[in-house]
Parts: sequence; structure tokens; C-alpha cells
Amino acid sequence: MKIKKNDKVIIISGKDKGKTGKVLKVSPAENKIIVDGVNIRKKHQKPTRSGQKGQIIDKIFPIQVSNVMLIDPKSGKPTRVGKKLVDGKYVRVAKKSDTVIK
Repeated sequence: MKIKKNDKVIIISGKDKGKTGKVLKVSPAENKIIVDGVNIRKKHQKPTRSGQKGQIIDKIFPIQVSNVMLIDPKSGKPTRVGKKLVDGKYVRVAKKSDTVIK
């Protein structure tokens, strides 16, 4: 998976198309990621103890990794990710501007 935690991504398809956010969690086994402020749904929560009230909370749900693209650190536009050998180590690079991604 070429998207990692703390990367800045843009949503390219779905109801949140065009929104940007930071990746909070990555699940490579499921091919899903959780992006801050994207794919928020209302969840009805039952009371856990007697005397407590039930409530409706906003919860962030995972999104398919194929529906996001990394934002180029130089231009701020969506880009694909590649690998390049630098000083004997492979690093991720943005295909548009050929800059190294931390």
C-alpha cells in the first residue's frame, strides 16, 4: 500500500469527492484507510448503564484506498506515488513533481 499514516490525501470518488484530510489509520489487510473528517456517519448508541441516556454520535468510518490520491507536497494537486533509489534506500516520490515524500 502506497498511502501511509499522516499523509495528506484527496478523495477522488464517492459522496465526499473533493475533500482533503490527513490519514489517521491504515488497514493494509482490508485495503482501507481512515481519513480525518471524511466518511462521517451518525451512529445510534444505546445506554451502557442504567440511568444513562442513549445518544447519536458522529463516527468516522473507513474508506477504500482506491478512492483516494496523495496530494503532491510541491504543487498541492493529486498525484500518483512511485519509488526511487536514493542513497541505497528506496523512498516514495510524487510522480508529478518527482519530489520525495517524507
